[in-house]
Amino acid sequence: MSAATPIFVPGLLCTEILFQQQRAALRCDDRLADTTTHESITAMAAAALALVDGPIVPIGLSMGGYVAQEMARQAPDRVVGMALLSTNCRADTAEQTSQREAAIKLAAHKGFQGVTRHLLPRLLSDPAQQDKALVDAVLTMARDIGRHVFADQQRAIMGRRAQHDTLAGFDAPLLVLCGKLDVLTPPELSVEMASLAPNADLCLLDGVGHLSSMEAPDAVTEALRGLLAKIA
Repeated sequence: MSAATPIFVPGLLCTEILFQQQRAALRCDDRLADTTTHESITAMAAAALALVDGPIVPIGLSMGGYVAQEMARQAPDRVVGMALLSTNCRADTAEQTSQREAAIKLAAHKGFQGVTRHLLPRLLSDPAQQDKALVDAVLTMARDIGRHVFADQQRAIMGRRAQHDTLAGFDAPLLVLCGKLDVLTPPELSVEMASLAPNADLCLLDGVGHLSSMEAPDAVTEALRGLLAKIA
């Protein structure tokens, strides 16, 4: 089998900045999935699978985790490992769908910058919100994504399927990682995912919020190193 290619999959409102430090530190022949031009998680996954031939390792955060799991569902023979960061395997509840629809309306009514500021406390832990460089990076990502893509991404998330069955049948190495201060995808959702997959490692990070790869870049990099070493 040829070497597996890591495919990094950004989350909602996120660009390549989300994984910038991990990709630089790991120095592997990786790819970055496009989550900005497709209308469904299914289509995002299919496009990511088409980036390269052969075995792959999807690495997804939040919405990127939904895409990664869909990649494993679509091509179980090609996914030889996976990292699910700050995400979950469930479909949206009615309440979550309602919140997403409200966010879409707010973006159109008040302007996208207001939505970004409104979401910031849910994306970063309280201590991280005091880091101006980190906050500026998050706001830059959101500005680059823009309100139209934001709305498309929210609709894609609303239409996703649950992936409990995918994880239960996934016996390749799996990293499940989450910050203990994550309010968008709380740690118990990561515990649930890790309990489903037979070869999962669970990593919960103290003092870290939702954007774990940016708040705790070194810890996430080391966890990914461990995953890739296990696959190799």
